[in-house]
Amino acid sequence: MDFIFPDLPPSPNTPQHWWLAGRLHSITISMAALFAATLSLQPLYLPRTQSNRPRSFITSSSSSAMASPSAAKFDLRTYWTTLIREINQKLDEAIPVSYPEQIYNAMRYSVLADGAKRAPPVMCVAACELFGGNRLAAFPTACALEMVHAASLIHDDLPCMDDDSSRRGQPANHIVFGEGMAVLAGDALFPLGFSHIVSHTRSDLVPETRLLRVIAEIARAVGSTGMAAGQFLDLEGGPNAVDSVQEKKFGEMAECSAVCGGLLGGADDDEIQRLRMYGKAVGILYQVVNDVSQEMSGENRVGRKNKKGKSYVSVYGVEKAMEVAEDLRGQAKRELDGFKKYGERVVPLYSFVDFAADRGFSISSDSA
Repeated sequence: MDFIFPDLPPSPNTPQHWWLAGRLHSITISMAALFAATLSLQPLYLPRTQSNRPRSFITSSSSSAMASPSAAKFDLRTYWTTLIREINQKLDEAIPVSYPEQIYNAMRYSVLADGAKRAPPVMCVAACELFGGNRLAAFPTACALEMVHAASLIHDDLPCMDDDSSRRGQPANHIVFGEGMAVLAGDALFPLGFSHIVSHTRSDLVPETRLLRVIAEIARAVGSTGMAAGQFLDLEGGPNAVDSVQEKKFGEMAECSAVCGGLLGGADDDEIQRLRMYGKAVGILYQVVNDVSQEMSGENRVGRKNKKGKSYVSVYGVEKAMEVAEDLRGQAKRELDGFKKYGERVVPLYSFVDFAADRGFSISSDSA
């Protein structure tokens, strides 16, 4: 049964994070339905690499998990940073400062943060190009994914959620603008993402039926069965919820990014399913390696108070987490093996897997 969350202030007996999750769910699904209906009537953070981190935590002995020779020669850093420049420019244009200025300033603060590596939009573009799609067709959705991603991070950092005081190398949004303004900035970014897709995607590049599927995919990923469910389980679930937390809270964004790119590029249903499994594995892999990295380097999460935390490291320990990471790396690459017929166009997605596992380079603000 689906629960309807009225847009009312929380009662004294309602946990604040439940009320906020309800508002987020209602706003996201309502705006997605609105823009989907409108379209049918008219003919998508990877933290900075720390210098004291080991270059690699896992190695795979499985031949299917090894990168192809082409992948070894592919310069992911150049591909990534070139795309980042284009994406940053388009994001800047997509969120001009208007009235009320404070909301727009708060939105821009998080979306345009120098510490953002733009993994969701880059993965979206790479998946689109895999199937011969034009990256111009992917840019509006890529920007929307970054807006949605930033919105989710703004809300996750709130004291009633993860209670983090920093994000992407700068103070969290609510530290700078206040909790109320942070809630509003996140609320505004979700529908802006959907609106941007509808208003900026060229109809000669993407059929409207595919664009509707893209909108539905993003709504699913952030809704009550996706990222919102992951956040709920992170707050309320016990240690047994760790798998669901990793899948929903961290796997959904990468899964959605890969699937949206495939839809925009013309992938068939079987290929979309492969992208779905690939993206989910990469998203979870990144987070597991991040948790192992912090544990092994003795890093403390700045600004985070004592919380239960649903990571593989906290529940199972470093050794088990590293085994999980190795399995995820192999799984992601096995899914990509089904795309070898596309030749070198699959290489960027292979390289994403190794980046998530090895953190082979750092994206600095001057390269963005």
